[in-house]
Amino acid sequence: MLILKNLRKAYAGRTLFEGVDFTLNWGERVALVGPNGAGKSTLFRLIQGVEEADEGRIERDEYAVIGFLDQEAGDPGEETVLELAMGIDEEMVQILRTMHLAEASGDTGSAAFAEAQDRFNERQGYQLEPKAKRVLSGLGFRDADFHRPAWEMSGGWVMRARLARLLVLEPDLLLLDEPTNHLDLMALLWFQRHLRQYSGGLLVISHDRDFLDEVAETVVEIDGGVVSVYQGNYTSYLGQRDERYERRLRAWRNQQKEIERVQRFIDEFRSVASKAAQVQSRVRQLEKLEVLPKPRAPRKVFSFQFPQPPRSMRRVIELEGVRQAYGDHEVYRNLDFTVERGDRIVLVGPNGAGKSTLLKILAGLVPIQAGERRVGNVTRIGYFSQHRSEGLDPNGTVLDEVMTASPELREEEARSILGSFLFRRADVMKRTSVLSGGEKSRLNLVKFLVNPPNLLLMDEPTTHLDLLSVEALIGALSRFEGSLVFISHDVHFIRAVAETTVHISGAAPVRYAGGFDYFLEKSGLLDDRAAVTAAQALAPGRKQADRPS
Repeated sequence: MLILKNLRKAYAGRTLFEGVDFTLNWGERVALVGPNGAGKSTLFRLIQGVEEADEGRIERDEYAVIGFLDQEAGDPGEETVLELAMGIDEEMVQILRTMHLAEASGDTGSAAFAEAQDRFNERQGYQLEPKAKRVLSGLGFRDADFHRPAWEMSGGWVMRARLARLLVLEPDLLLLDEPTNHLDLMALLWFQRHLRQYSGGLLVISHDRDFLDEVAETVVEIDGGVVSVYQGNYTSYLGQRDERYERRLRAWRNQQKEIERVQRFIDEFRSVASKAAQVQSRVRQLEKLEVLPKPRAPRKVFSFQFPQPPRSMRRVIELEGVRQAYGDHEVYRNLDFTVERGDRIVLVGPNGAGKSTLLKILAGLVPIQAGERRVGNVTRIGYFSQHRSEGLDPNGTVLDEVMTASPELREEEARSILGSFLFRRADVMKRTSVLSGGEKSRLNLVKFLVNPPNLLLMDEPTTHLDLLSVEALIGALSRFEGSLVFISHDVHFIRAVAETTVHISGAAPVRYAGGFDYFLEKSGLLDDRAAVTAAQALAPGRKQADRPS
């Protein structure tokens, strides 16, 4: 379906990759992995034809339909969510609107309705619409949202509708760049199951390890300009990569030993006349030898120790009888919630259910409208949000921020920790005023880790991290002796960190005294239909600022 031959691409004199040879067959599911900046998204743009390669060529099957989820698509027009998901043209939009207006007014006997219905049948609309509704439901939309204008929805929900359009279209090849970014946990589980049953090919970039394990059967790695292909999912790739490196390292070392042995013979007997023929033979041997390059060691997860927080009381924080509402929408009524020392709690549930609101209540950032919030005497609260950038000195550097947060930290230790979270070399000397939103989020995360409070409240902490940085965060939190309440849609991260699961779905939160797999088993959400029902508990969020998360 897709063949890449000897591709090379460079920017500003820096070669991203060269000599790329890769074939993607019909129905194959491929994960594209590598560190940030390695060229993954660039390769996507080359495949789409948006950019041209400096060398090489791309061959596409002329009959293959390629679909791409564009993260930078503009705002929607007047189309409804259902119309957006159906991916229909203007004629079909008018047909649908005529039918829906007639149905709403009870005028289905009119000639206009009959004509629209005939055209709808001719264009196989009765197959397309139910399919779009099924996909939208799986991605968390309620039936009542289907005919809402898409522009009313938040950006994340519009991206879900665009993802639904791709899944409804069923192209021969899906190109997905971080498709899980806008999905809550329930929608993510549905999406994984849908892709496992998808008959087309898949090329995906993702920083969600569990997602890649679920959907990928081939892994293509871009690192240091070199492209390598591995059979199997992401976990299998990690093992194969390490084995391949060890084999190549042994071969390089053995060759180096042989070169040294031959060179010693040449040096020792160069001036001995009786050995002249043997010396020349060995000189020719070295000249003809194809010297193996020293293999590049795979990037490893950086492990570090950080100061432990002061020990808290047994009851770290407690909510009793809390009520919270936004306008007419009541998020919580008579909410009781307790965090005890050493708890590691993940909050799961559909977007809009109130997970982020609960974190903010615990953090004291949202004043409660009724009930009581009690904080332990020695509880120190730290709230981490991926959107938070307050507290950074705009004139200070990245390195300054970390050293100030933990004065006992040595500079080389601070640089190593920052490197693990994607601040490398000159990046640590950047002023915080020029950092992107993602960089500010990562810097705040590092500041938390080097000087942690004894109650960590974290909202999507793995956003903006690559796969190895996620592993570094997991390692840091595994050694954290305080209490943790967090929200995440990274299933691998949740499985590695959470020991208690709280399901929030519009009613009273339900606590499960076990990790994520225990929650799935006990809640019945391993079943597709149950997962969709859970994801439909509340309406998707609107753009208004007062809408709960």
